[in-house]
Amino acid sequence: MDELKETYASESKVASSKPKPKSQDEKDRAIGKLYEDAWEYEEDLACFEAELELVKRIDLKDLGTTLLDEFPGEDRDYNQELQNVLERAWTNYVELEQSKPLEQLEFIKTNTFSTILEQFRTEFPSYESNFENEVKEILVARWEMLIAIKKEHIKEEIDDIKTMGLKPNYVKRMYKQYCR
Repeated sequence: MDELKETYASESKVASSKPKPKSQDEKDRAIGKLYEDAWEYEEDLACFEAELELVKRIDLKDLGTTLLDEFPGEDRDYNQELQNVLERAWTNYVELEQSKPLEQLEFIKTNTFSTILEQFRTEFPSYESNFENEVKEILVARWEMLIAIKKEHIKEEIDDIKTMGLKPNYVKRMYKQYCR
């Protein structure tokens, strides 16, 4: 009985160690390429989720430098990005909702993100709301929107793969094996 086990075990090892035909590798590589966009979206999603965690946790005055320190490989100017998000939100408040005065928008446009937070209270002492909480809500909403967009992009890519009659997990495995 042991001899039979050894014989069959060695044959199964030999059978599994045979190389795949070259054409199969090319097909698998082509299948893996279908997952390329979804993989990039997944990487972006992970980055945005980590950034959102910092936005929620870190004090606003240190947020720009902390994001730069935590994500040195990113080619983004976080301070400028934070400034732009705040300007757009305040422009919306002033022009569309008409819920904030124009002077505040002009103040935001003429200062940098880090100085806005420090000087806003002294510039507008009669401001009723908590400015820092409002800014944090704006930033959290922006990052949550980016995350929702990336999730939708991933879903669309997965749906495209399913439409082709392929299983997404198989395509992802081929991508990892041949395209990474």
